[in-house]
Amino acid sequence: MNAFVQRVDQAAEALRELFPATPLQENDYLSRKTGARVFLKREDLSPVRSYKLRGAFNFMRKAIAEGAGKEGFVCASAGNHAQGMAFACRHFSVRGTVFMPTTTPQQKIEKTKHFGGSWIEVQLHGDFFDECYQAALDYSSARGALMVPPFDHPDIIEGQATVAHEIAEEMGNSLEGALVVLPVGGGGLAAGVTRFLQGIEAEARFAFAEPAGAPSFAQSLAAGRRVKLPQVDNFVDGAAVAEIGREPFKQLRKFSSESIYLVPENRLCSTITEMLNVEGIVLEPAGALAIDAFKDFQAKELHGRTVVAIISGGNFDFERLPEVKERSLRYKGLKKYFIFRFPQRPGALRDFLELLGPEDDITRFEYLKKSARNFGSVLIGLETRDPRNFAVLLRHFDEAGWAYQDITDNETIANFII
Repeated sequence: MNAFVQRVDQAAEALRELFPATPLQENDYLSRKTGARVFLKREDLSPVRSYKLRGAFNFMRKAIAEGAGKEGFVCASAGNHAQGMAFACRHFSVRGTVFMPTTTPQQKIEKTKHFGGSWIEVQLHGDFFDECYQAALDYSSARGALMVPPFDHPDIIEGQATVAHEIAEEMGNSLEGALVVLPVGGGGLAAGVTRFLQGIEAEARFAFAEPAGAPSFAQSLAAGRRVKLPQVDNFVDGAAVAEIGREPFKQLRKFSSESIYLVPENRLCSTITEMLNVEGIVLEPAGALAIDAFKDFQAKELHGRTVVAIISGGNFDFERLPEVKERSLRYKGLKKYFIFRFPQRPGALRDFLELLGPEDDITRFEYLKKSARNFGSVLIGLETRDPRNFAVLLRHFDEAGWAYQDITDNETIANFII
């Protein structure tokens, strides 16, 4: 038997001490929508609502067996990795310290403390993750605590590969010719799943979904080496990684760049709201990546095929729901923002309102500047039920002689004033 496969089998068996295999569910809605037979691997239903527990558990299990970690464990994370390590610390009854940026939402801090109980200490340090990570490294060096990496370690990859072990056990021969769609951030999950399924000679095809605002895997494949991005869009916080891991890239560098699908963040918001409203499935942005990638496949690529999409997590902060809805509407073309040069005269607002159609609604009206005697700059948000309505509306604005600027897709201005 392939040595890696054997180690993953052992890790999966040990993992049953914590929780049963997560469900692999055939999804009728997505199957009808794509023409494929779609299965969802529900890592959002693990005890910590993500797959990260697998890698942390396996790393710590092996370290403890080798006599390491006697001074405790430490990690730097503001999300799923922190919660996974905390849960594992409580399971093994070992001390752990989690470093989080001071900007971490209180909800994530409390969840980490809940999973770790009295075995975990949370330390807030720095406004940005790099500062937080350095503090964790300094703590590890000074105290002798063992650093638990989020993805860049063979034992972490081996633990994440237990996802593939469970899929293979349940699907058996049905995996032959299947398409497995994997989210990619640091690459630990994708590296583990692909290596395991190739190790058991499952004739599956792989596709990778990566945030368009953090394409470290795509750019690294194109360059033939790991590339560190100068900046990333942090919206998909569970997968917004500036540089794919060294160990994961060793496994993943053999794949074609054509197998990577870059998922636009605003389009991803539509998938999150769709799955919540239609299926009642709560997905964090990274957890929706694999499902959203379906939109980039041609119908003939999916029709009649077995597809397995891995939902990597469901730790969604509902305080972000207004932002998700907003971005979804903008992607669908149902909401736009304008800056109007508004005349300062009686009846001007009434004249403007008369240009709106029965399906058009003002969602925001705010003076940005009213110092001029004759005109003022006004931010106006408009929402409609059909994107085609905006073509009519803009024609009405032009015919009426209104001066305006559409800032919907101007990220610099929109992020500053919306």
